[in-house]
Amino acid sequence: MMKRILITGGAGFVGSHLCERLLNEGNEVVCLDNYFTGSKKNIEHLMDHHYFELVRHDVTQPYMIEVDEIYNLACPASPVHYQYNPIKTIKTSVMGAINMLGLAKRVKAKILQASTSEVYGDPSVHPQPESYWGNVNPIGLRSCYDEGKRCAETLFMDYNIQNNVDVKIIRIFNTYGPNMNPNDGRVVSNFIVQALKGEDITIFGDGTQTRSFQYVKDLVEGTIRMMNSRDGFMGPVNIGNPGEFTMIELAEKVLKLTNSKSKLIHLPLPKDDPMQRKPDITLAQKELNGWEPKVHLEEGLVKTIAYFDKLLKEA
Repeated sequence: MMKRILITGGAGFVGSHLCERLLNEGNEVVCLDNYFTGSKKNIEHLMDHHYFELVRHDVTQPYMIEVDEIYNLACPASPVHYQYNPIKTIKTSVMGAINMLGLAKRVKAKILQASTSEVYGDPSVHPQPESYWGNVNPIGLRSCYDEGKRCAETLFMDYNIQNNVDVKIIRIFNTYGPNMNPNDGRVVSNFIVQALKGEDITIFGDGTQTRSFQYVKDLVEGTIRMMNSRDGFMGPVNIGNPGEFTMIELAEKVLKLTNSKSKLIHLPLPKDDPMQRKPDITLAQKELNGWEPKVHLEEGLVKTIAYFDKLLKEA
């Protein structure tokens, strides 16, 4: 059955992949984006599709439409972008959630919130299960993003309890793949672009801090399964890849796969940067029909490197 689906932040890195997948499944997709970090380039190949609609709109302002489902993805997700205008970042998370939840309430749509592993802060529990409440600095440089997403989760739960809105919450761990912004300051795009250009690869701190990297296709699969999960299951649920790598390991993989002669250099660690991050995905496996990431890091990196290589050659 064809559904009418609204995706906020649909021209962004993750949103563009979600738009494409949901269109391919025979749905009508309305993509909402203000192009702060999203790009028309990510979705231009969908523009001729009869069931795809692109709307330039900022989610901090209300939006009226009749839809069956809403995926609320709108918010800059890399430190470079979310710290550029911290007030705007937290407004996007909080006002965006209020506006989209209000819309879902009026038209009785099911709504999914893209939250983040950043709600765990610099975790004192490892790996991080959904039951862990986090270790977040509420007045730090990153708090506009962390606390904005934490507040959005609160709003989603309260709209469910008070207004019976059908809500779902996922917590997304580090994700990479084609359509990433080359200047977004995230570690995978940084390392790949530096390696392809033959520039020094900049590692913050000693490089022993760890992250878990999931390929965007795995995230999209988990996100759609969460939207379609059983009635009454709201989450939050971790969507991430439990494979854990140090920054040095990641840099060395990128150097090998790009045949780059770049050197590794170390810079001071940014404030409140978490030392480790790894999802416990037990709940996702149980509730989302055995969902788990399928794409190994090297396989995903090869595809991402090819994307950036093409982008840099065009530029």
